[in-house]
Amino acid sequence: MATLYGLGVGPGDPDLITLKALKILQAAPVIAYPATTSGESMARNIAAAHIPEGRTELPFAIDIRTAHDANEERYDIAARDIAKHLTAGRDVAVLCEGDPFLYGSFMYLFARLAEDWPVVIVPGISSLNAAAAALARPLVAGNETLTLIPATLPEDQLAARLQSCEAAAILKVGRHLPKLKRALAAAGLLERADYIERIGFPEQRRFKVTDLAEDAAPYFSIVLVRRADEAIR
Repeated sequence: MATLYGLGVGPGDPDLITLKALKILQAAPVIAYPATTSGESMARNIAAAHIPEGRTELPFAIDIRTAHDANEERYDIAARDIAKHLTAGRDVAVLCEGDPFLYGSFMYLFARLAEDWPVVIVPGISSLNAAAAALARPLVAGNETLTLIPATLPEDQLAARLQSCEAAAILKVGRHLPKLKRALAAAGLLERADYIERIGFPEQRRFKVTDLAEDAAPYFSIVLVRRADEAIR
């Protein structure tokens, strides 16, 4: 029976793909990946140097600008297309930027296909870890707790969660940057917040949030913040 693989390919640098993911990627006859409605795929761009010639590629369009419910039909179609290959006995490797189960699109395919097919999930280096490394700052230390927050939340919820956190990673910043700045300020954390975008790509940029003049950001950008002093002794 054919196997469905969910491969985390990391946040951007193709050298951060794990050996396990690389072996599966180079052996799988069919490679699927999420793409924008215009056809661009961050996951494929990350893995491009490792994809052998002659593979069947299966992009599926997802609109990250909309609520998840608006993409349900797209996931249904993608799952049916993948199932056709699995039924024919062909393994399918689904590429997922970062980690498949950390806000990854693969989880929605998993929910549709895992009851009928063997599934192997290969974790990837998450954007959180890559951001901390690129910013050269710890996510958490000692007994601190880390709060993971999507910037898509309403502003009052963002402020409330930031107010109560010891350290936080805020994902999916995108067009939500202005309200995130206000929420950070309301929580007394604006001066402690670092921003990074396009982690691992040549065009990677990093700023203190207070120095960030733009009112919008790429969807896959991150803000890290800690209440404690940055020095770890």
